[in-house]
Amino acid sequence: MGNENIFIFAAIVFDKQLFVLDSFLRTLAGFALFCLISSSVYIFNDIADVEADRQHPDKKNRPIPSGKLPMPAAWTAGIVLAVVTLGAGYLLEPAFGYVVGVYFLLIMAYSKWLKHIPIVDVLVISAGFVLRVGAGVTLIQVERFSPWLYVVMTLLSLFLGFGKRRAELALLVQGAGSHRKVLDGYTLPLLDQYIMIVSATTIVAYSLYTFSAPNVPENHSMMLTIPFVVYTIFRYLYLIEVKHAGGAPEEILLSDRPFQIAMILWGVTVLAIFYLP
Repeated sequence: MGNENIFIFAAIVFDKQLFVLDSFLRTLAGFALFCLISSSVYIFNDIADVEADRQHPDKKNRPIPSGKLPMPAAWTAGIVLAVVTLGAGYLLEPAFGYVVGVYFLLIMAYSKWLKHIPIVDVLVISAGFVLRVGAGVTLIQVERFSPWLYVVMTLLSLFLGFGKRRAELALLVQGAGSHRKVLDGYTLPLLDQYIMIVSATTIVAYSLYTFSAPNVPENHSMMLTIPFVVYTIFRYLYLIEVKHAGGAPEEILLSDRPFQIAMILWGVTVLAIFYLP
């Protein structure tokens, strides 16, 4: 559940403050709070989707659709988590608290209305990722963080979002609309076009970041990380097109070994470039 929240560490890593204790502890606290608020919105989202999820081949096994978590207990847990997290976030850093609040309201609006609007549903998911990056920025004294990373994060999250929709549509085929209403607004060829556009622009934007951002090494060594990004994007496309995976991107991160290896190599290379003399 906290996989996507790892993006809150983007600011501290790319601003070269990962080993600054105060910055690290504040970011770690922010990560924990975002995990809690994410848990809250997931609960509310599952409550809103309970009937549709009961018809889904995989989601029907979740605690709320399956009945393992009673509805009154789910409501109580969601409300308590939201109140505690919003208060703690404001105490940690007022600006961080505001970002958490915006995220919570945005995702609640998504659960109630926006998830039923084609394209807007994926844009909201993308905004959630960008807000996580922005939340990390509020927790430290930023000196070298590049706005290019917001662009890359936006495009990458759009790529994952449209990939998720494609995987759902391919999995549910003719009955897709009865499970998730928004899928009626998509077709596989249309989603393939969206994915082609955002995957290409993600690679271009990241490549431009590696040699044009003000905080990267002047010897352009960050360009060494481009092949890993290209591979992970191509691997994800392979998984959703050939293996029919991708309905839950976090499951790919936890289960696909080549994808994991590429991500680890990318992370190690970034840390070496930024932090080794």
